[in-house]
Amino acid sequence: MAHPFTAADPEVFSVVDAERERQNTTLQLIASENFTSPAVMAATGSVLTNKYSEGYPGKRYYGGNQEVDRVENIAIERVKRLFGAEHANVQPHSGANANTAAYLAVLEPGDTALGLRLDQGGHITHGLPVSLSGRFYNFVSYGVSPSDERIDLDQVRDLALEHRPKLIVAGATAYPRTIHPEPFRQIADEVGALLLFDAAHIAGLVAGGAHPSPVPLADIVTFTTHKTLRGPRGGCILSKAALGTAIDKGIFPGSQGGPLDHVVAAKAVAFGEALQPPFAAYAAQVVANAQALARALAGEGFRLVSGGTDNHLVLVDLQPFDPDLTGKVAQEVLDRAGITCNKNTIPNDPRSAFVTSGLRLGTAAQTTAGMGEPEMVEVAGLIGRALRSRDDEHELAATRHQVVTLCSKFTPYPEPFG
Repeated sequence: MAHPFTAADPEVFSVVDAERERQNTTLQLIASENFTSPAVMAATGSVLTNKYSEGYPGKRYYGGNQEVDRVENIAIERVKRLFGAEHANVQPHSGANANTAAYLAVLEPGDTALGLRLDQGGHITHGLPVSLSGRFYNFVSYGVSPSDERIDLDQVRDLALEHRPKLIVAGATAYPRTIHPEPFRQIADEVGALLLFDAAHIAGLVAGGAHPSPVPLADIVTFTTHKTLRGPRGGCILSKAALGTAIDKGIFPGSQGGPLDHVVAAKAVAFGEALQPPFAAYAAQVVANAQALARALAGEGFRLVSGGTDNHLVLVDLQPFDPDLTGKVAQEVLDRAGITCNKNTIPNDPRSAFVTSGLRLGTAAQTTAGMGEPEMVEVAGLIGRALRSRDDEHELAATRHQVVTLCSKFTPYPEPFG
């Protein structure tokens, strides 16, 4: 079925139609993706996209913001209630923007901070030298223990005592285990540092009670709204009340202009959805599915980084499965088989970030589509079959057919509303 606006602009809306078909007929296993509700999409595509509203509710630089003020206040109050936060800024365009604004709020150029190494699960905004965070601030990186591939808290403490950072950043983008906020808080207090917890990946799990909340302990919590939280693409910052003014200035005018009011409204919708009782069951199922997928992948001969998962993602080491198989090739092969995921470095990866020895797989989207543990076992089998037969086009086509059959039972968007 074609999109209602296909006739108006077939060149563009035929692509929208094709993408909807791709999402309906292939497995979405990218850990940073999800399927939003029709209500979230409707808000994102609403007339609020037409409004310009630099500033904050009651303090705008343009007129006509009465309704925009209302919807931003709704979003703020809902997210504060959802996470038990003292202050919230719902304007960040992304998680990277949220982190940038938080750094502007509490750091000066050249200040020292600690962050998790990119090649061991951290994010580019946690001090990668080519990013703004690494260029403007003196980031010192901590990593995971070689023995268990979990964050080395002794190393975090040692580095904190040595470098006396002004800020410690906890959180990750490719880390399959629970990150407990308590030891980070203790280390931060010992050296007089602020604690920022980047909850981009786990915000939905925190909201649903499937991961410990960092909000009571961290000075600042940043996150994205489009991963496990199942909202529109965007970011958010929670903080202690005392930092609220500085955080707000870090967003506007520090690093952004006018907010995307249609996305703020969609965030409000997503926060409202996450406040409903079914969301907790969803978050628990995301974790259960990830653990089922991990067990089944181990049965297929893959090594799991850290031995398993506590959250929504599985980090796979391909080397024991096939020493010659790179993450780059595996991603491309799986794409041909209708399985969407991303190549990813593993701790102490011998290959570059453009090639990698691993894959990152997530269960948030397919859980939203309705899949459970039995389907995760089937998915693991499809991954193993495709990668074992990567040079056999007939086998890949057969695997693709199995994927289509499985996805036909769990179609996220049967109607072309977006």
